[in-house]
Amino acid sequence: MTARRGPVLACSVVGAAVVALDGTVLTVAQPALQRDLHAAVGQVQWTSTGYLIAVASLLVFAGRLGDRYGHRRVFALGALGFAAASAGIALAPGIGTVIVLRVLQGVCGALLQPATLGMLRTAYPPERLGTPIAVRTAAIGLAAAAGPLVGGALVSAYGWRSVFLLGVPPTLAIGLLALAIRERPTEPSTPYEPSPSYEGSRSSEPGRAREVRRSSEPSRSYAPAPAKPTAATGLSALDPVGALLLAGTLGLLIHGLVAAARPGGAVTGLLACAGAVAAGFAFARHERRVARPLLPPELLRSVPVVAGLTVLLAASAALFGSLFVATYFLQDVQGLDPLDCALRVLPLAVLMVLGAPLCPPLQRRFGPRRTATAGAALLTLGVLLLSRLDTTAGAAAVGVSAALLGAGFVTLMVTATSVVVHRAPEAHVGVAGGLQQTAMNIGPALGVATATLLLALVPHGGFVPARGAALPALVVIAALALPAALALPRGADRRRTRPGPPSPRPGRRPCVRS
Repeated sequence: MTARRGPVLACSVVGAAVVALDGTVLTVAQPALQRDLHAAVGQVQWTSTGYLIAVASLLVFAGRLGDRYGHRRVFALGALGFAAASAGIALAPGIGTVIVLRVLQGVCGALLQPATLGMLRTAYPPERLGTPIAVRTAAIGLAAAAGPLVGGALVSAYGWRSVFLLGVPPTLAIGLLALAIRERPTEPSTPYEPSPSYEGSRSSEPGRAREVRRSSEPSRSYAPAPAKPTAATGLSALDPVGALLLAGTLGLLIHGLVAAARPGGAVTGLLACAGAVAAGFAFARHERRVARPLLPPELLRSVPVVAGLTVLLAASAALFGSLFVATYFLQDVQGLDPLDCALRVLPLAVLMVLGAPLCPPLQRRFGPRRTATAGAALLTLGVLLLSRLDTTAGAAAVGVSAALLGAGFVTLMVTATSVVVHRAPEAHVGVAGGLQQTAMNIGPALGVATATLLLALVPHGGFVPARGAALPALVVIAALALPAALALPRGADRRRTRPGPPSPRPGRRPCVRS
């Protein structure tokens, strides 16, 4: 398994970074795309909304596919499809083709993202997951920070199509690399095989040695073992009805949040969110009745997993909502150009990149609970300081707030992701990865929608943080990560599988004491 870790880590890091880079460079390319294709503003917005809805609605189902058929295969399919869709967008003749291919790109991104965590979980021991997840997080932060600069340079020199060509070589390379990775022989073929126990570990001993040892043991009366659950086959193992209902729930929710963030979209957003609630009730009712639910009950009953997802949801909502308000404040109120605005918040990206490698040692030293609590405190303090800025705020005040945001968010992201992936059963790690990515997609949409609605309440002074209501509300959302962090495990999980007795050396007969 050691030989697999390098390629697996490369696939996971590059795949996550390309998706993060794609989201940020597109924002820079949209005005040029609109002019070149003579598209309306609403059409251009759907190049982002369609992608986001496709990704968010399919992440959990994609994780289930990885658990069922292997994360490597699903990752390769997603990466190669992402590369093909990106090349197609670069050659698209009109805005309609771009929108359709962006939705297809979102489907492929949904296949790719949970598998980046699933492959890490199957390649690394649980107690060593912190470092690869930290490397992955640092790559995401670096890609997100470099996206506007790289996108601006490419659009200025070669046009908007070059932005989509940028992602073709790396995704094509990692897709082919994933196909070349040899699967771990002991990887279960279905998500319903029970984990090997102590007695199961004894099956590797030579048959004669087991029989001799058992014959020397005193006879005992054992209760009949429960019947081993049979593996589900076909569509029943994937719960297609539950996948459709969950996709509808998440798709409507994302569409409602995105619509609410647009001027005049409050009614549309409210109707979509109401539809999401109705679909969510139908999904919950279906999951209680189906034999093989899409969301395994043992995963939802895990307090560390649910707490980790709550941390990620609150932290991403607070961060992206705060950045949304800060961008308008720096550009519309203080009159900075986009480059100066990016330089003011550069400490956020720097702390994310530099802080990610420090998180695993902190978790080992202080445990996930105290590490995440410190991160939640830093994030909340950063949003609080940002909410006190007025029109005279200088670069130092903005930089300190951005640094606190970056340090707090990267600590929470690495710690909570490690807990979610570590504490999830290996048979359901794809679903856990899908839930993690879903939280990271819903959180930003929730934060931006909240900020947009509250900015509208103070039309004349809302863009000034000290006069508005948006950032104080985001302080409350950031603070919600504190109780969730306190529900994480106190210390590192040091449980080990009980080792079986040593096997006799080859060529020697076992010594049996009569």
